[in-house]
Amino acid sequence: MRKPILDVSALPPSDPAPLAAARQHEAELTKPAGSLGRLEEVTAHLCTWQGRHPPRLDRVEVHVFTGRHGVAAQGVSAFPAAVTDQMVRNFRKGGAAINQLARTCGAKLLVHDPFPHWTTRDWTKAPSMDPAECAAAVEAGRRAVGEGVDLLAVGEMGIGNTATAAAVCAALLGGGGREWCGAGTGLDADGIRHKAAVVDAGLARHQDVLGDPELVLQALGGFELAAMAGCILEARRRRIPVLLDGFVTGAAAAVLFRLDPTAIAHCLAGHVSAEHAHRALLGRLGLQPLLDLEMRLGEASGAALAIQVVRAALACHTGMASFAEAGVAERPSESEGR
Repeated sequence: MRKPILDVSALPPSDPAPLAAARQHEAELTKPAGSLGRLEEVTAHLCTWQGRHPPRLDRVEVHVFTGRHGVAAQGVSAFPAAVTDQMVRNFRKGGAAINQLARTCGAKLLVHDPFPHWTTRDWTKAPSMDPAECAAAVEAGRRAVGEGVDLLAVGEMGIGNTATAAAVCAALLGGGGREWCGAGTGLDADGIRHKAAVVDAGLARHQDVLGDPELVLQALGGFELAAMAGCILEARRRRIPVLLDGFVTGAAAAVLFRLDPTAIAHCLAGHVSAEHAHRALLGRLGLQPLLDLEMRLGEASGAALAIQVVRAALACHTGMASFAEAGVAERPSESEGR
């Protein structure tokens, strides 16, 4: 029996006591019960995973993981593979969208490029990573999670990775390239058909591992997918709530979900992207997105934008007056109305 690369055993459960406190506090605030909708759910989620009431957002981080894909040589992206290195430099110079969004939402941006000289193998011809490489990428993701983080947003950058994500999703959840492939960086209809055919070729090449999450990750994944899976799992072990970004991040979460559906219980979907299969993937993972703005940039941009929603939820929960404090009459209970 092989040693697991992603160990989902003995994961800490949610904490019901802060959740009960949050719900009691919500009931006392100057508003009709449930009138803030999902904002109330977001605050409850923070409480149950941070294990405290009220929750805090003093230290919020955005983590972007990068990877280089051998399958990019198959023409599955509208951009050349060299763009990955160019965008890493752009992140570090502060010129990308995620730099602006992280600053606007009051989050620290961390760009992780742990293997700048490694490229995965073309998974239509060979396994993408060997076990040692996959384990190293997972470990890099685990090490990225620091102490004292209140909320963590996760995203990625890597030319060719929507094809890789599509292959991983098909291998784990069923279907083929046609169901899971979209435009990615801007492919036209012919490009999408070619991309789907490449995914189907990868699935045929690795049909013996389909359905086994760790072997699928090794055979069809990427360094950034493996690192994100490690990061998300480590955040769970440290009871840090996570905001997931788009389709590629969702594919990394799907690996954990297939190992144990409760392994991503600490995660919220920051948004649903315009990438073809992201909405369907979120449905399979049981996640409802906070935002739907037709974004498809990646690089944690949708998750970072959702941090603003989380901050708004917390501000209402901690800043609003109670009925008693404001001198506002509460809605009579059912028994009082008789």
